[in-house]
Order: sequence, then structure tokens, then C-alpha cells
Amino acid sequence: MVILEAQNISKSYGVDVILKDVNFKIEDNEKVGLVGKNGAGKTTLFKILSKQLEPDSGSIFISSGKTIGLLSQIIDFDEENTVFEEAISVFNNIKSIEKRLRELEVLISKETDSLKHNMLLEEYGTLMESFEGLNGYAIDSEVKKVLTGLGIKQEDFNKKVVYLSGGQKTRLSLAKLLLKKPDIMLLDEPTNHLDLDVISFLENFLKEFKGSCIIISHDRYFLDVVTSKTFELIDGIIEEYNGNYTFFINERQKRLEEKLKDYELQQKEIRRLEEMIERFRSFNREKSIKQAESKEKMLNKIERIEKPNLKEKSIGLKFEVKVQSGFDVLTVENLKKSYDKVLFENIYFSIKRKERVALIGPNGKGKTTLFKIICGLEDYDMGFVKLGKNLHIGYYDQEQNNLSLEKTVIEEVWDEYPDLTTTQIRNYLAAFLFTGDDVFKPVSSLSGGERARLSLLKIMLKRPNFLLLDEPTNHLDIFSREALERALLEYDGTIFAISHDRYFLNKIFEKILEFDGQSICEYLGNFDYYLQKKNSKDEDIIFTQGKTKTQIREERKKLNEIKRQKKAFEEELKTIESKIEEIENHISSLEEMLCKEEIYSNSEKVIEVTKELSRSKNTLNELYNKWEELINQI
Repeated sequence: MVILEAQNISKSYGVDVILKDVNFKIEDNEKVGLVGKNGAGKTTLFKILSKQLEPDSGSIFISSGKTIGLLSQIIDFDEENTVFEEAISVFNNIKSIEKRLRELEVLISKETDSLKHNMLLEEYGTLMESFEGLNGYAIDSEVKKVLTGLGIKQEDFNKKVVYLSGGQKTRLSLAKLLLKKPDIMLLDEPTNHLDLDVISFLENFLKEFKGSCIIISHDRYFLDVVTSKTFELIDGIIEEYNGNYTFFINERQKRLEEKLKDYELQQKEIRRLEEMIERFRSFNREKSIKQAESKEKMLNKIERIEKPNLKEKSIGLKFEVKVQSGFDVLTVENLKKSYDKVLFENIYFSIKRKERVALIGPNGKGKTTLFKIICGLEDYDMGFVKLGKNLHIGYYDQEQNNLSLEKTVIEEVWDEYPDLTTTQIRNYLAAFLFTGDDVFKPVSSLSGGERARLSLLKIMLKRPNFLLLDEPTNHLDIFSREALERALLEYDGTIFAISHDRYFLNKIFEKILEFDGQSICEYLGNFDYYLQKKNSKDEDIIFTQGKTKTQIREERKKLNEIKRQKKAFEEELKTIESKIEEIENHISSLEEMLCKEEIYSNSEKVIEVTKELSRSKNTLNELYNKWEELINQI
């Protein structure tokens, strides 16, 4: 069933046409990825769909009774609320019903007037039916589950919203949308700033979600896992593909090739008609002139096919190595770094020439600090970092601190490479999509994507043999990410990168280092291999190189003990979930009893049932608390 339809949507800002003829339909329970270049109009379309913006023309149709929820970049909270209060405010209507039920239970137990007693019971029965229909008993545990799944720690549940970081507020906003469960979710870059574990939770949630989703994301792995259809917003219109992101990429290329064939056939026919017209006119006879005019009419009726561009306009990135490095590129042993407290310690690993290695792990554990230590931008407390011979590092800083905001784009490159001519500089900048007056823009006015391209250009001109890349795909649109990937696959040097982009990790890297601040676990494969082997005992998972066999055996022993404990916790969790279900059923039975005449007409029985109801609810709360503790331990 179609629950959302857009017909002939258009939107312009002045002379800039953003959307010119957007048409599509969304089915119930359909998950759709919306892709396109930065600036194509994806966010504008979301604003129109969520009625934050009026289109210039066209219509949006939503099925009767269906709701739309938008994950907005502008977050509106009551900042005096705690995190838990703000999240559960989604269920204010259910909490109001619950509050009234508690009031009624007290009133019923005390009321002696038969008529009033019956009226109270009737109200209680009606409200209880609504409460159970809205799954009221489960909302506390559902809120805790979603908050925990999105990486908000239990100790932060009672923290006031005003004290949350920007990233935490984004997660809370996402939590509220997931809890609301609108019929149609509009998610604009939902995986930004999320750890891999949190992204995995979000993927599973959306796969099980019974409503529809339209998702704008640069996370191609996420789109592959969650979506079954792809819309490409290109030149103001929607091109539809009946598959996930990978299907879209392959199918898109096939369509472009077919369009090119159609274009070439049409051009051949146009040339044939033009030659005939010219030949008929050259005869300069009445009959031949009429034939020429007839052919001209045929030519004018042809609906011209625009020549498709098989190669998207993307950055002309190519990394070259000036000199070859030594075989041992990087050795790190017993490394420790502290600020007010220990950030990481006891870190061992090594990287050899031409290896492509990725560093992954939770945010805040020191990955970026480790890169800065390697580059000599940060000191460390103990251990050592040994760089190989003839090493020339190209460091991509995700915060773009290597750019001077007061300079223009052309000055930023020219000051670092003064030997280049004006023509060379302009050509390089044009290859990175800085053309015309763009080169005279101040760096401070550039978007995140433009700054990323400028940083990559400066690294390319350096011709390094060791690339240190800290979240290089952030801020790049999908086509620029693919250009970066092509350049890295052709690169003849060594690559060490931090990334949360799983598609990128899968495509480029042959070794994964999982970093938790205490140790490094090495997986000899790409990201899919890492997922398969993470809980494996295989010998190709190596724990922090540089340690003795005894130390490695001890670490494996500890890991096995952790796994054993986890299994025990999971079994206990199942038992508790079973008890919760049993208690909830018992509570429902007690509440039904209060609605029976033989109970409510007997004040002693009412008091007895009400006391049992209170005891059962206390038991239920205790079970929920225990369930929450186990979830956190797992």
C-alpha cells in the first residue's frame, strides 16, 4: 500500500533550481536510501516532506492517519529535563493514563458508595484497556533499551540535557524519534558521530521497524544493510532503483551505458537525416525541396536525448610516492599517554611497507591522539614510537587544523608549494572542483566537503609514502568517496587510517586493528572478516604484538573467561525476561479482577487485590532494574 506520494515537486531559490520535477511513491514498511551529490537538494526535499518548507509547485499525499517523523539537525529539548525524562516524554500520553490508573486504584479501595464505586471501576476498565493497548508496562524498559543501544550510558540517564555534548544531544534526538515510531521516518545522516556498535544497534532497529524510512546517508554499508530501494536525486529529479546501494551503483552504470547507446544511435539517425536534407536541397528541384522539408519535419519531431556523462564530475585524486620507504614503516611498543587520567597504555603494534591498515574502536579512546603522536604533534608518557627510513608522512587531520582560515584557497596551496606556476596551481585546484572565482574564496568560508578536498590536494602534492588518514571520508559526498577509494587502491605506499566508514574499511584495508585504549587486537582481513572473526578463537587474530607467548595465552584466557561470563549473563537475561512476562500477565489478571463485580463489591477483596497488585509492580520494577544491569554488563 502506498503511504506517501510526491507529485511534480519543484523548488527554487532565486535563479537556482533545486528540485524541478520530483515524483515518487513509498510503500508501507519500505526502506529507501536517498543519495545524490552534496547540494543536490536532499535536505530540501526532506523539509518539504515534513512540511517545514512549502514547494513552489506539486503535491505531497500522505495516507490518512499516517505520521511522519524527521531526524532534524535543529534539536529542540527542555534542557532542564534529565536524559531519561526527555526520552520518556515521547510517551507523556501513556504516563498520564498510568498516573490516573494509580489514582483510581486508591479511590476504588476507599469508595463505599456503590454508584460512585461502579463509575470509578468503569473509568478504570476503559483506561486499563487503553494502557495495555499502548503497551504501557513496557515503556520504561523500551526507553532504557533504546538509550543504551544508542550509546548513552546508564550513569547519564539522570544528567540534565543542558550538560550534554552535541553528539549526546544528537543521540537523544534519534532515541526520541525511534521511540515515537512514526509511520514514516525521515533520517538525515543518522550514523554521523556514532560508534560502530551503536550503528549496528540502529541497523537492527530499523530492519525490525514495521514502518517506512527514507534515509539520507553517506554511510554506504549502512544503506546496503538497511535499504531495499534507492532514489538518486540528480538534476532536480528522482531516478529510482529497486535495490540497495551496491545494486544502485551497478545498475546506474548499466543505465548510463544503455543511454549512451541510445544517444549514439539517435545521433547516427540525426546525421543521416541531415545528410539527406542537404542532398535533396542540393538538387534544387520542387520535388526534392518538398522531400527535404518532409525530412526536416521528421528531424524536428525527434526528442533529443542528452548525452549521458559516464564519468561523474569528481575530484581528480591520484597519490604518488616520491621515494620508497624502508620495509619497517612504524613500530609502537609499550606506549602510554595520559592527560588528567590515563588515556591509553601498553600499546604494541607494527606496520610494514605497502600495508593498508585501519584503526577502529569507540570514540574517546585516543585514536586521533595516537595519530598525532606518530606525527610528532603530541608527546607521550612512556614507551617508544619508531618511524622507518625515508619516511614521508601525509597526514589528513579530520579537524582540518592544517588549514589557515585567513588565507584564500589559492594562497593555501601556493604558500606551501611556491615553485608551482599559476597555471599548475589553477589546474590542480580545478581537478579538485575549485574553478573560476572559487579559488579566491577565504578558507574560512568553505564547507566541510570543500575543506576536505583542499586538504587532500595538499597531501597529494606532497607525494608521501605513508598516508595517515583520520576519518578521510567525513564531509565527502559519495562520488568523492569513490574517487578517494580509487586513488588509495592505486597508491604504491603505506596506508594507516582511522574510519567509521565500513564500506571504505571493507574496500581498502587488509588488516584491522581494534583499539579500546588498553590493548590492540589485530585481524588479518577487511571489515567483513573482522566481524566474522571478532568472537573467534582462530590463530589469525593476534593480540598486541611485542608480548611474550605467556602474556598472549593469559590474554586469551581472560577473553575466554569474559565470553563465559557473557554467556552466563545472556542466560540469566532470558530467565529475567521470562519472569517479567509472567509478572506482567499476573498484573493484567489482577487489574481485570478489580473490574469483576464479586471483587469490587467486596471492599476487603478490593484491598487484598490492590495490595497484591502493588507488590507485583514493585517486583516488576526490581526485575527491570536487574535486566538493565545485565544489559550494561553484556
